[in-house]
Amino acid sequence: MHLSRRQVVGGGVAAAAFCALSTPAFAQSAARARPDRLSDLVINEVDPPFPPRPAPATVPARPRADVDPFIDQRLVARARAAFDRHRASLGRIETVGIVDFTKPSAESRFYLLDTNSGRVTRHLVAHGRGSDPAHTGFLQRFSNRMGSEASSNGAYVTGDYYPGRYGRSMRLRGLDHSNSNAEARAIVVHSAWYAERSMLASNNGMLGRSEGCFALPYSSLQEVLARLGPGHFLYADRLV
Repeated sequence: MHLSRRQVVGGGVAAAAFCALSTPAFAQSAARARPDRLSDLVINEVDPPFPPRPAPATVPARPRADVDPFIDQRLVARARAAFDRHRASLGRIETVGIVDFTKPSAESRFYLLDTNSGRVTRHLVAHGRGSDPAHTGFLQRFSNRMGSEASSNGAYVTGDYYPGRYGRSMRLRGLDHSNSNAEARAIVVHSAWYAERSMLASNNGMLGRSEGCFALPYSSLQEVLARLGPGHFLYADRLV
């Protein structure tokens, strides 16, 4: 798959943001593909980029030129903790996904991180209409309730591929109380016309909304299906 320079370069240095994923903990895991703790990784601190927010007192703001400014360290820390809690449920760890729903739908907020090389790519992703009833472009709330049509936060493990309404898609299983109904709600990863970048120009700078699924542009979905196949870790949340 051809990736734009912005996707590769803009997210590439972000290896440092998740953590120096090329540290010994993951270098050794390349062979066994099962590190014991994601918390073994070293994480550099970085100011949250969008929207501007004061850093909490326990995390001093220290902008660094060598750290990708697109990944918020507080979200990375949450993802790392969730990975450690659910390590036994994961079958593969060479790639992990993190979705930052703090950002608007116009921003590339779905991150794929290669834990061996540290390579990162960024992708657009739509949120659920129940999470943004007024269609502001920003996720307003999460819900795990049946029929809510909202996005759910928390840790997921990716499941099987299947042919769905939007073509080849991937099932998800929620690992936390906040997303435990993911399977029953049919929350999956799929492509959608309303998640294509062209929507930004015709929809007031916003993507359309899903029914709670992680809806991606078609080209992005192909990379996600190839790199984040069954048994991988996906984490989604919003910083408040």
